[in-house]
Amino acid sequence: MKTIIAILFTTVAVCTSSAQEQYTRPVHTYSIVARDTVTGEMGVAVQSHWFSVGSLVTWAEAGVGAVATQSFVDPAYGPLGLDLMRAGKTAHQALNSLVSTDEGRDVRQVAMIDAKGNVAAHTGSKCIQGAGHIVGKNYSVQANLMLNDKIWPAMSKAYENAKGDLAERMLAALDAAEAAGGDIRGKQSAAILIVKAQSTGRPWADRVMELRVEDHEEPLNELRRLVQVHRAYEHMNAGDLAVEHGDIDGALREYSAAEKMFPNNLEMKFWHATALVNAGRVKESLPIFKEVFSKDLNWATLVPRLPASGTLIADEKTIKEILSVAPRK
Repeated sequence: MKTIIAILFTTVAVCTSSAQEQYTRPVHTYSIVARDTVTGEMGVAVQSHWFSVGSLVTWAEAGVGAVATQSFVDPAYGPLGLDLMRAGKTAHQALNSLVSTDEGRDVRQVAMIDAKGNVAAHTGSKCIQGAGHIVGKNYSVQANLMLNDKIWPAMSKAYENAKGDLAERMLAALDAAEAAGGDIRGKQSAAILIVKAQSTGRPWADRVMELRVEDHEEPLNELRRLVQVHRAYEHMNAGDLAVEHGDIDGALREYSAAEKMFPNNLEMKFWHATALVNAGRVKESLPIFKEVFSKDLNWATLVPRLPASGTLIADEKTIKEILSVAPRK
């Protein structure tokens, strides 16, 4: 094990040195890394006046930790920090290892949290002011190139006082940063990444939420909208799973919940109506089908194709009844 760690540290030093030559992108921004003490989920949320901030700043792995790397960003801090924490190093040990081998440490700003809730942050002495960070219990907030020095204290207070799940509390921290003055240059992109407490070995299943706003006049508002849509589709996915298991009542509950959260989405309405048919409640489905068909006739074209896959339990008579509410071409 000691040999493996030694090799890993050598790799870190070489890769970080190489990355310094390749990456000097000035991603000045504010962000939060945090761990939910109830669920164990870990995440990163960020906003910046920089295009596609999430592609550089946000890193997380289930059962390992989360990293935010910003200022004159070296993206290698993300994967290498996760490598070190996966190998058993605490967030503090991982960050110290990377900073100590980085000749550009004075312009870096990085925060890490590991799966046990250990937190570490670094704000280089040459980060553009206002710049600073606050390490709290199971979280860290950090910012640079801010309008004033009230940003990260406002983030800390908002996160500690916020209610709800990890996504909601991290969004509260970002909103507080913007309300306190935010990035001196303005706003452009935002992102949120949340992973599970434990790894299943399937990265796609371990991501609780991964959303990015690449370029927008109001990135935080758009990010909140996307989080709401994401929550609605979580209900849709649960509804699909219920259908797969033959639980029609469960599917109806989930589809209805999704539709209430995203009422203008035709697909959600369509599958809600389909689930009603499968439950033997054809008459209830018809007004919903009618609304969907009136706005997009392609959904009517889809209906006869569904019985073969078992998605729609309907004979020819029922299909004709459903299609009778479609507008005539």
